Amino acid sequence: MLSVAASAQKDKDAVEALRMEYVGKRLDLSKAEADKFWPVYNEYNDKIKVLRKNFRQSFKKPVDALSDKEIEELYLLDLQTKQAEAELYKVYRDKLKLIIGAKRMLKLIAAENDFKKEVIKTIQDKSD
Repeated sequence: MLSVAASAQKDKDAVEALRMEYVGKRLDLSKAEADKFWPVYNEYNDKIKVLRKNFRQSFKKPVDALSDKEIEELYLLDLQTKQAEAELYKVYRDKLKLIIGAKRMLKLIAAENDFKKEVIKTIQDKSD
């Protein structure tokens, strides 16, 4: 079990490294920009991961096994989590825009979406 967890973490780390490389190439950051950009970008992603992990940890039982009260609590937690994600998105996108400008912010959004598509395509190709 421990080796499975270690392997999964290694895979996550590898995907994260590939994402950073992919995004970095698409943005063509100068050294000075990269020195400012990556800490802010990584801080944002770390905070999003914590929010999502906290929500997932609350979702221990199958929905059909939950009481009405638990369902309502999880529903509200989902809404709160999404709201917190949206607030973080706005704050950190504004911070990043100050570093790289609006044009490259749009390139960042496109790069993130394209990377997700590439990962999904790779997974689908492996399962075929």
